Amino acid sequence: MGETDQGGAVFARQAFLPSGWRHDVRLSYSHGRFTHIEANQKPQPGDTLCDIALPPLASLHSHAFQRAMAGLAETRRDPADSFWTWRKQMYALASRVTPDDMRAIAAQLYLEMLKAGFTQLGEFHYLHRTPDGNAYDNKAEMALAVIDAAQEAGIGITILPTLYSHAGFGRALAPEQARFRSDPDFIAEILGAITARHGGDIMVQHGLALHSLRAVDRQNLAQMLGMIAPDLPIHIHIAEQQREVTECLDYLGRRPVAWLMDEVPVDHRWCLVHATHLDHDETLRLAASGAVAGLCPVTEANLGDGFFPLEPYIARHGRFGIGTDSNVLPSVAEELRLLEYGRRLATQKRCCALPEGMLGSVGRFLYESALKGSAQACAHGGGKLALHHRADLCTLDQSDFALPDLQNDALFDGMIFARATLPVRNVLAGGRWVIENGHHPQEASIQARFRDVVRRLQD
Repeated sequence: MGETDQGGAVFARQAFLPSGWRHDVRLSYSHGRFTHIEANQKPQPGDTLCDIALPPLASLHSHAFQRAMAGLAETRRDPADSFWTWRKQMYALASRVTPDDMRAIAAQLYLEMLKAGFTQLGEFHYLHRTPDGNAYDNKAEMALAVIDAAQEAGIGITILPTLYSHAGFGRALAPEQARFRSDPDFIAEILGAITARHGGDIMVQHGLALHSLRAVDRQNLAQMLGMIAPDLPIHIHIAEQQREVTECLDYLGRRPVAWLMDEVPVDHRWCLVHATHLDHDETLRLAASGAVAGLCPVTEANLGDGFFPLEPYIARHGRFGIGTDSNVLPSVAEELRLLEYGRRLATQKRCCALPEGMLGSVGRFLYESALKGSAQACAHGGGKLALHHRADLCTLDQSDFALPDLQNDALFDGMIFARATLPVRNVLAGGRWVIENGHHPQEASIQARFRDVVRRLQD
């Protein structure tokens, strides 16, 4: 495809630029970044030719190891099956995964993400310790294994080492949570090791995650926020389940998002993952904060979490992105489609994501909003086809759409609502072609390792 990591060019009949759709666009890149972008051009010898070029999304929320249980938690084992019973199966898997297992599982997942149209992910990482709860000699052992997998696959990663110190509000960790145990100094050491090994790499960013209000006490929260650089992204699970809201009211006297907004300066650095159960005031405060709501519709549906209050949030210009979370089905199209279809089912209306009174393409609104929100949450150098941004793009062929000759915003609607998955042909990430004609160059070996690990974990 005329590509090296030193440079190349793509010529697209249609390309979605920050200014909107443009035709006959030539995009040049060198050393991982776009160096020249211009419309109304002609292809040059050696250019990679495509029908459509899109800026890829970031999956802002991922637990890579859970890919090893995709589809295995769909058998009822408890008459009151719920998120909390699912969690027991997840803990059983977490108790067995080694650093080598993590590399194999994550590499397979990240390959699948690339094929789905993601070129960046936020890895919400809390599997810190050995299975018996002891620290590895290098406390960042598991985090570095995840980064190794991302680099093998060729995807960008925002690694988010996660502070996790309690089993619930005021409760000590349970034995099955021993691997997750951390305090601010432990997390700071992991962040230092990541910076020492990967500082300056445009494909590796880092931030901080707080597992949840129930898992982090006020003292550790304040200490951790006081230790990190002021520009790092901060992610937190919040208000995912009704039980969490009830327990927070009982213990802290306020609902989770209200408590966080009252006690912490939540701003554009923050990503509130799920935020499913908000009251009206919390919805408006989150929208006004500049933070990103990290929505994971496939996982939220799989776990029976509930519906995010999308319409009032969008009406106040709230920012959102999407994440693949438990990675039961990594898919840009499915996350965005389910976000919209869930609201249609709940409200018995259509085109719910568009702000009231706004006309136009629902597909474009969803994709463009998620593109901006997910890029903000992952704090990476991609997210748009623009000069000096990381050279990430997906190419698509007109022949792969359900209808022929689609133009401009009809492409967004066609690929989200009339395709099972995005019809991604080729993927450029950081100036390297990592997917060509729908395949990864290391696909066979990555898949073989993954299957060997999963077979052993299931024995």
